[in-house]
Amino acid sequence: MIAHLNGRLVEKNPTNVIIECGGVGYYVKISLNTFSALGSDEQLKLFTQQIIREDAHLLFGFATLEERELFNLLLSVSGIGPNTAILMLSSLQPTEIAQAIQTDDVLTIQSIKGIGAKTAQRVIIDLKDKMIKVEWGAGTNIFVGHNTNRFDALTALISLGFDKKAAEKAIEKIATGAESVEELIKGALKIL
Repeated sequence: MIAHLNGRLVEKNPTNVIIECGGVGYYVKISLNTFSALGSDEQLKLFTQQIIREDAHLLFGFATLEERELFNLLLSVSGIGPNTAILMLSSLQPTEIAQAIQTDDVLTIQSIKGIGAKTAQRVIIDLKDKMIKVEWGAGTNIFVGHNTNRFDALTALISLGFDKKAAEKAIEKIATGAESVEELIKGALKIL
């Protein structure tokens, strides 16, 4: 799987870019948010998600890891394919989508072209538990997991079978911000 591309921007359009890496030009579909974030730099790095279907190999590009993570979460919802997910990320900022999901704001999700009431409700129901509570301030990522070790520790504890809320409370009790993932897990296990 292609995780990112680091190369020369050959062509830039609102819905796609072509990036040359090692003499190969990659056609990458992008959202309008990524388009506006790219600027005019000739050298760039795009985080990518490869989708392989029977009839096509598609590559989707994102300016940030958070946008790619939200794209993958949207794909996990029944009825939302890659083109709909890109449309959603083009219509709203990733933080707006995340906030709408967390606050059960069906109307905001439904305001996206092609998303009806049932699909909007399904997005909220399917993704609300997958989203980590977010502090909505300047400079914060939409997923806590990409700016601390807490997300990785929480994910590990959940995969071990612990309740999400109990694991979050245990991590909060011991977290000072300087611990590694291993230290957070070991400390939380002592509490749980």
